Amino acid sequence: MTRNIWFLLGFTALVATSAAMAAESRPAGPSVAQATVSVDPKALAPRKEGDDMVMGAANAPVTIIEYASLTCPHCAHFNEATFPELKAQYIDKGLVKYIYRDFPLDRMALTASEIARCAGPDRYFGFIDAIFRQQASWTSGKDANEIIENLKRLARLGGLSTPAADVCLNDKALQDKILAQSLQGEKEFKVDSTPTLIINGEKHPGALSIEELSAIINPLIKKS
Repeated sequence: MTRNIWFLLGFTALVATSAAMAAESRPAGPSVAQATVSVDPKALAPRKEGDDMVMGAANAPVTIIEYASLTCPHCAHFNEATFPELKAQYIDKGLVKYIYRDFPLDRMALTASEIARCAGPDRYFGFIDAIFRQQASWTSGKDANEIIENLKRLARLGGLSTPAADVCLNDKALQDKILAQSLQGEKEFKVDSTPTLIINGEKHPGALSIEELSAIINPLIKKS
């Protein structure tokens, strides 16, 4: 993993930017749905509902559940290429309620999921974004111990202390909740790959583009 100071400063900035994106909208693209839902901006903010991490209006006409693994390169691509537009065009407009659920494909992904959960609801999506964007770096450790240390280092740069990270990594109940989400997706929606999106109850596997998502979402909004 690169350890020079510019990388460290860059990651710190990335976590801060990612966290800010959870509360701010980006300029809308040409495929933005025209409808909007009147909603208090505070109701769009990242939050925890049961064991789910959520953002967007609770009464949005469309609900999207993303099942993802933090070591999945296709998930990282979706996070970087599609999710910002999904957020700007739909989530921030009160049109989509977005739920992120863990579907760890390996032990590394499970560990990263635990670290993100440690950050708390306010910083959770910022950590998810930063972990995806730095995926190639933190997964480059030569063994499991080095990968864990890489993740702890990233956590510190995001404001999560090593003792706090250690508490979460040793929290069996937290691990069980993450694995239960994965099992739920497998049983309820037949999820068998990542990313998989569940859009108003319908399964859509793969790292869809914003154009592909819009083609699914817009008709659902019109029906509402």
